[in-house]
Amino acid sequence: MIRVREVRVVDEEGNQLGVLPIQEALRLAFERNLDLVEVAPNAVPPVCRLLDFGKYQYEKQKKDREARKAQKIIEIKEIRLRPRTGEHDLDTKVRQALAFLDEGSKVKVAVRFRGREITHPEIAREQLEEFSTKVGLAAVIEMPPAMEGRNLFMLLSPNPAKKP
Repeated sequence: MIRVREVRVVDEEGNQLGVLPIQEALRLAFERNLDLVEVAPNAVPPVCRLLDFGKYQYEKQKKDREARKAQKIIEIKEIRLRPRTGEHDLDTKVRQALAFLDEGSKVKVAVRFRGREITHPEIAREQLEEFSTKVGLAAVIEMPPAMEGRNLFMLLSPNPAKKP
């Protein structure tokens, strides 16, 4: 698949073999029972490497799998409130939010309005402010309270300064 006349060849240990005609490089790869793989097509002349392509792909997949394992997926947990949620119920929801934040999840706190409750969004704003003060230093307000349809919500994320 390499369509140039000459290539710079690097062997399996990383030693430079110099600039060779493509037929010579392919013959060399065939003799060593390896593949000729173009690694830098934009160089002049293009750089090709002698390697076992199947083994190379396997190693690359293995590295990708390990990288995915090390990756941490951040979840967004939602806590729903109502404008008339009581004080003790709010405390329960705060404890729930603190547990989610300790796990490393983000928390979306939503106040859902029904019927004519939507005419008093200031009640819900005060409720969200109280919620954020009760959560305290465990969270950082990532997104301040905002209206979205019939919901008023804010997004809290774990405080990076709090972690040991």
